[in-house]
Amino acid sequence: MDLETICDLPVRDVVAKNAHLYLWVPNALLPDGLRVLDAWGFRYVSNVVWAKRRKDGGPDGRGVGFYFRNVTEIMLFGVRGSMRTLPPARSQVNMIETRKREHSRKPDEQYDLIERCSPGPFLEMFARYPQEGWSAWGDEAGAEVVPRGRSHRGYEGGEVERVPILEPHERLTTDTAKRIGMVLRERYEAGASIRQLASETDYSIARVRALLATANTELRGRGRTPSTAST
Repeated sequence: MDLETICDLPVRDVVAKNAHLYLWVPNALLPDGLRVLDAWGFRYVSNVVWAKRRKDGGPDGRGVGFYFRNVTEIMLFGVRGSMRTLPPARSQVNMIETRKREHSRKPDEQYDLIERCSPGPFLEMFARYPQEGWSAWGDEAGAEVVPRGRSHRGYEGGEVERVPILEPHERLTTDTAKRIGMVLRERYEAGASIRQLASETDYSIARVRALLATANTELRGRGRTPSTAST
């Protein structure tokens, strides 16, 4: 659907007098998102930022962008009429930090956030994965429809695993060292250098090497990248 067709959807005619709208929009199309929000009868109030994370909690720089490498996506928040957010929203930060999944799939954490902050009933437009307690509308909204979003290696979602802050000579249990080592190994095998890992974690290069060793990581030759390293 092009922008004009989306704006012309009769949302303004059927939505409740007092309502909230949560509208996903890519960074480059922010003006278009604001236009849709207005066309549907809402005024812009705020936004929620989706910070796309790696498994270790760092920014997932595998996104695209002509000017910057995008690691965020915006969910605009609009209000129609007069309706405040619910009390739990007073302590809700406007950020979701999760790992990416299928192409264009939005984080499931959005549903809990919306249900905590806005009164129902709930409708998701252009839905792919129907949620219990929500109405769904769109070509892929039916329970019998297999969503078309492709899942690529490394985009399976899951919990963010952050590495802890360590004192320079802090001793680690074997289990802790292995867990941290596995997180670092995943980043290393994705292309990060030992020097990058040291910079990201504030660990010494020697400690990074030792932790990678606990995870049985096969190290690349000096200066080699995964595409040039021998296998």
